[in-house]
Amino acid sequence: MKKLQIFEPAMCCDTGLCGVGVDPELLRLSTLLNSLKKNGVIVERFNLSSAPLEFITNKKVNVLIQEKGVEILPLAALEGEIIITGRYPSNEEFVNYLEIPREYIGDKVGVVATSEEDDCGCGCSEEGCCASEESDCCSEESNSSTKSSCGCSDGSCCG
Repeated sequence: MKKLQIFEPAMCCDTGLCGVGVDPELLRLSTLLNSLKKNGVIVERFNLSSAPLEFITNKKVNVLIQEKGVEILPLAALEGEIIITGRYPSNEEFVNYLEIPREYIGDKVGVVATSEEDDCGCGCSEEGCCASEESDCCSEESNSSTKSSCGCSDGSCCG
């Protein structure tokens, strides 16, 4: 299995999912990493405030931060090589870099989002959220955390 590491800027907690205003990108990442873990795929995630030693001991990350500053965070390293800076990998990039089935990230086979921002894994439309009432996000059985992960906490955008 390939080794993927995420190096993040300093946040109040390990996931950044605390406080009143939750960043939807951090919610997407946490949901995706939980799905990967359930499928036996571990992605290491390091927060500058809670794991500073990881930033020091990884020579490539350390040099890059010294040259460019912490503004380049978050960054992703695959097999020790830095592959992405300034953003988190998209769902599609996780699938491609880790060479895993799309189902491992919680997406249904054949359901493709139209953009990274709307990639909630529930068949998003160009207008924003869920285009298909058949998707998990929009179904009546869907829990509120799934709906909120694709920006439709009240279900209003789900058709």
